[in-house]
Amino acid sequence: LLLARLGLRAGEVVALTLDDINWEEGYLTVRSKGGRWTRLPIPNDVGKAMSDYLANGRPSCKERHVFICQHAPLRGLSASTCVSALVRSALLRSGIESARKGAHLFRHSLATDMLRKGASLREIGEVLRHRSPDTTQLYAKVDLPSLESLALPWPRGEQ
Repeated sequence: LLLARLGLRAGEVVALTLDDINWEEGYLTVRSKGGRWTRLPIPNDVGKAMSDYLANGRPSCKERHVFICQHAPLRGLSASTCVSALVRSALLRSGIESARKGAHLFRHSLATDMLRKGASLREIGEVLRHRSPDTTQLYAKVDLPSLESLALPWPRGEQ
């Protein structure tokens, strides 16, 4: 859900520590690309899933990273490729075919969904924490059927 709902990068998920979660105020502190720190609100469904994972899915250990290897030695995930491998495995198990099979699939899907729902490229760029609008355009793929539904009819008699 962190990938799909908040648009986190795999590396941001790997870097998350228990100290980055502020349950009282409902936000995550995320270290983004370029070393920037960002506070992101935790949607209810994401908060519930994280709480459930921490209470029931995460092995008990002193490790401060939120996501850890499931077998000894218990330590934080070593690289963003671990997250992408987990995503690929989940996609295969669920039978989903996609040209993009890594964690970045969720950032692209979030951007496309936001575009479909009428968000501007600026708004999408803010959610994805892009510095350049050019980068956002790569993520927000044009959805032709949705654009056709927005098109105005051509005035009669004009060419």
